[in-house]
Amino acid sequence: MTDDERMTAAERMTAEGLTYGLLLFEGAEELDFAGPWEIFTASSAVRDGRDTAVLISASDAPVRCNKGMRVLPDATFDDHPDLDVLLVPGGNGRVAAGKDPVITGWLAATAPKVRWLTSVCTGSLLLHDAGLLDGRRAATHWAGEDELDAREGVTLVRGERFVVDGDVVTSQGVSAGIDMALWLVGALHGADHARAVQKYVQYYPEPPYAE
Repeated sequence: MTDDERMTAAERMTAEGLTYGLLLFEGAEELDFAGPWEIFTASSAVRDGRDTAVLISASDAPVRCNKGMRVLPDATFDDHPDLDVLLVPGGNGRVAAGKDPVITGWLAATAPKVRWLTSVCTGSLLLHDAGLLDGRRAATHWAGEDELDAREGVTLVRGERFVVDGDVVTSQGVSAGIDMALWLVGALHGADHARAVQKYVQYYPEPPYAE
């Protein structure tokens, strides 16, 4: 048996490189995707550029995000590469996104094909809109907790930065997405790799007004 034949599918994916897909939609919260984007691309840099991060939207038009930042997608729902990880941000635009069958339909069709499905902030509510949190435990932004708690089929977890339930990882608001992304690259490539990524981006938070 050759070395290649001995490798598991997960090991082969790690050796060959991973593709991270980050959803964009009008009104998406900037740091919800930009924070994990930094971690995923830093992880790739530590791995000699082996991985790819792709911003994906319904069309190739610029997307105006929650605070006004305009972002140009790398790919659309129709032409993106196969994904290993899918990240869904939150933001004020997630309500309209959750009512858009193009977005929820793409999520429902794409999520079963990825290795990890993740969300930041109220992105978990968008996952629920797409029918992807049935029977799952999930976190969300503090302002969206009551809304998620009132929905059927999902168990809200309060007070945890991120929640891992099988192959679904949901996180609380904004900066919690960075914690989640660091955990994920550690789950994919080991704790030593995650520590190297943390050092690369100098992620050692010390809030000046900590509670």
